[in-house]
Amino acid sequence: MKKITLFILTILIIFSTYGQDITGDWNGILKVQGMQLRVVFHITQTAEGYGATMDSPDQGAYGIPVTSTSYEESELLIKISNLGVEYKGILGVNDSISGTFTQMGYSFPLNLSREMPEKEAMNRPQEQVEPYAYYVEDVRFDNQEDHITLAGTLTMPQKDGQFPAVILISGSGPQNRDEEVFSHKPFLVLSDHLTKNGIAVLRFDDRGTAESTGDFTFATSPDFASDVESALKYLQTRKEINKKQIGLIGHSEGGIIAPMVAVSSKDISFIVLLAGTGIPGDELLLMQQEMILKANGSSEDDLHKAKTITKGAYKIITENQNTDSIKPELTAFFKQNANNFPDALKPEGISEDDLIALQVNQLTSPWMIFFMKYNPAPTLEKVKCPVLAINGEKDLQVPAEVNLVAIEKALKKGGNKNVTIKALPGLNHLFQECETGLPAEYSEIEQTISPAALSEITDWILGQVK
Repeated sequence: MKKITLFILTILIIFSTYGQDITGDWNGILKVQGMQLRVVFHITQTAEGYGATMDSPDQGAYGIPVTSTSYEESELLIKISNLGVEYKGILGVNDSISGTFTQMGYSFPLNLSREMPEKEAMNRPQEQVEPYAYYVEDVRFDNQEDHITLAGTLTMPQKDGQFPAVILISGSGPQNRDEEVFSHKPFLVLSDHLTKNGIAVLRFDDRGTAESTGDFTFATSPDFASDVESALKYLQTRKEINKKQIGLIGHSEGGIIAPMVAVSSKDISFIVLLAGTGIPGDELLLMQQEMILKANGSSEDDLHKAKTITKGAYKIITENQNTDSIKPELTAFFKQNANNFPDALKPEGISEDDLIALQVNQLTSPWMIFFMKYNPAPTLEKVKCPVLAINGEKDLQVPAEVNLVAIEKALKKGGNKNVTIKALPGLNHLFQECETGLPAEYSEIEQTISPAALSEITDWILGQVK
């Protein structure tokens, strides 16, 4: 009798599982190098079977087209060929899916449910929580030229008074107002420190990210500069802000954008470049690739292969004036050199055609083409306001020495005599105290920004606004 009962229960479980509807929204959290990235699959029924799109909210990406979606015998299989993504999971009886997310040969567990699970709390001792020791206001302002609304946070030492102010400008990629990356919130920590020292701070979500409207996908650095100019105009409407003491702090790509705004507006009284670049984008990316591969232990042969192929690809982009022909030329170039791809650039689990398509799409985005072709030096030569430029000595993304030298040279060539340049020992691209400087360390380090870097920035600004 027990065997019959067990058999009936098994049949019921099987039929229950097979009968479940797979359509709708499925949510999960992907853990990658200490980061927690929300993933949402929207699955629909189609005449041919199933269709889907994917969202990555923490990266500001929505409606990513899925190449194929299948569901057979409780197994869900989703593929996004141009991103090298595959998700394979099994639907359980409790309306959940247990599975694996694979991209470019790297696999990570990813379980899905109908409701979005909560992210695990990370130990970030520098992040302040409410109640804050200063005035905080959520604000919105418009970029009227591009017809978008930007959302942010304004912090001031007190609700009433008149204060010097800074606008924070984030690095590359879709960033929220805290510049949240690798489970850190650098701009939250920086704004907290500055505001406690008497400086008002405006930080805002990038266009098309979090609460800001607009489309991030096709935007380039000049578009983001336009958003910063809108932030400046907004600050100038606030009676609490000293209009003669408004500065900019730009991190990484923000260090490119800040000089653009300082040149276009006479109302910027100073700028701070945090890991800003001073050399052309294609040169920077080549140097970045080499330093990270070397720090990761790549062989000399792989380093040589990677540099040769990447340099050839970049040359096609930087020397080609016809953007329509870049994609086919790059595709042909990669196909001709497919056998010379180093192991570091050729992960397992993705076909040669998909790998080439992925690289071509990444290299031909409007942002990437602009960044590669852009030389920040001519703009820096036109900056007349005081400038502080600091880099971490262990920064592998924007190497300190070559970029600081280039920044100082360009500023002084233009006649700027109020220039402070510093390389801070032991710090990485996020200005954390670190061991190697590798991006893989970022999330493992509890510290968000070194106190030495915070003091360097704050003391210099206070010296400008006496």
